[in-house]
Amino acid sequence: MFRLSIISLAMLLAGCISLDPDYQRPAAPVPAVWPAQGAQPAATTVLSDWQGIMADARLNAVVAKALTSNRDLQEAIADIEAAKALYGEQRASLFPTLDAELSQTRSRTQDAGVSSSATADGAVSSFEIDLFGRNRSLSTAAKETWLASESTAQNTRLTLISETSTAWITLAADNSNLKLAQDTLKSAADSLSITQRRQQEGVASGPDVSSSMAIYQQARASVASYQTLVAQDINALNLLAGDTVAQNLLPGTLESLAPQAIKLVPAGISSSVLLRRPDVLEAEHNLKSANADIGAARANFFPTLSLTASAGVGSSSLSNLFSHGSNVWSFAPSLSLPLFTGGSNTAQLRYAEAEKKGLIAAYEKAIQSAFKDVSDALARRATLSEQMDAQQQYVAAAQRSYDLARRSYETGAGDYLTVLTDQRSLWSAQTDLIALQQTDFENRITLWQTLGGGVK
Repeated sequence: MFRLSIISLAMLLAGCISLDPDYQRPAAPVPAVWPAQGAQPAATTVLSDWQGIMADARLNAVVAKALTSNRDLQEAIADIEAAKALYGEQRASLFPTLDAELSQTRSRTQDAGVSSSATADGAVSSFEIDLFGRNRSLSTAAKETWLASESTAQNTRLTLISETSTAWITLAADNSNLKLAQDTLKSAADSLSITQRRQQEGVASGPDVSSSMAIYQQARASVASYQTLVAQDINALNLLAGDTVAQNLLPGTLESLAPQAIKLVPAGISSSVLLRRPDVLEAEHNLKSANADIGAARANFFPTLSLTASAGVGSSSLSNLFSHGSNVWSFAPSLSLPLFTGGSNTAQLRYAEAEKKGLIAAYEKAIQSAFKDVSDALARRATLSEQMDAQQQYVAAAQRSYDLARRSYETGAGDYLTVLTDQRSLWSAQTDLIALQQTDFENRITLWQTLGGGVK
């Protein structure tokens, strides 16, 4: 009888139905290509994973260290493990719990004297047969929550790669700014020395010396400021990496980096690639979880069938239990039909349906936000090269103007105000060029991240 009960349970489980609504992925409310691509046909090129984008060996090593040691990522991975465990706990409700028990009882009464009994049985504790798929729907919802947590961790991983790469580039940019400030300080010191000597010779005026001293002190203050920024950049990089980054893995100046230290992602990629962005996948898993919750809420309107069963042997003595024991069994199914719940079941169903509507909107908004992120990055990329070329030409012109003004002043043909003005213009132009070079590298990182990163 016990074996028949188990077989019956298996047949009932196999015949369970699901009341989950048929899931249909909402259509992506964005164009097939980005505005910056114009009429360019969408390519089927697959994005590279981060190792194919972060081509500098030092940067590659720092990112790998961050993926191993960063505490935020470790926390996200722990959240995955917790969600997976909850899914396993919920899924266990789909199967009966089997217990084995062996007991012996001795008692004494005045009339009958001492008596004993022993039993051994196996039992199915109150098990709800999932006729209408309620437990299966709850299990599906828990599974989608687990998968959503995996997407959250993947998004954390993607963000960590982007932030670590950006911090590394920021350090390189501040190294460039520090070197520029040091070069300007040296140039200002030379100018101050020349101006003071010319004043002693009666050629230069007091205001010339004061102006020269002003730019010297300004450069001196900038050197101190960028030394602080470089130290803080290293601290930020160490925090992201989760450990102290070795000196040989730190970048030099931006100018020392190869142009392809961070590669550009392939052009002409279809907007459908956004469907595998971690944040979009997370939104879809949350939507699927809500879809399963509707099935569970629907199942609450239908009867529930529970079963408690046991089978075993009994004997008056433990020694004869398995040799001469008599068979004992029990089979206790129960059927429960909801008649009046005060509107609770209806309210739960409406709540689940409303949650799904909200998550559909959240999913569509995630895709739209992702599309905007890529469009913004492409818009910046479209004008960056031209702006970079113009700025480089501007720096070259400012350098020539400063050199001419300085030589003219040293020969006594020019005034120091022109030298001072040209020197400040050159310094500002060089600073803006460093900022543009930094923007170029950061835009490459942003474009790769907003497209969802690599496939691994």
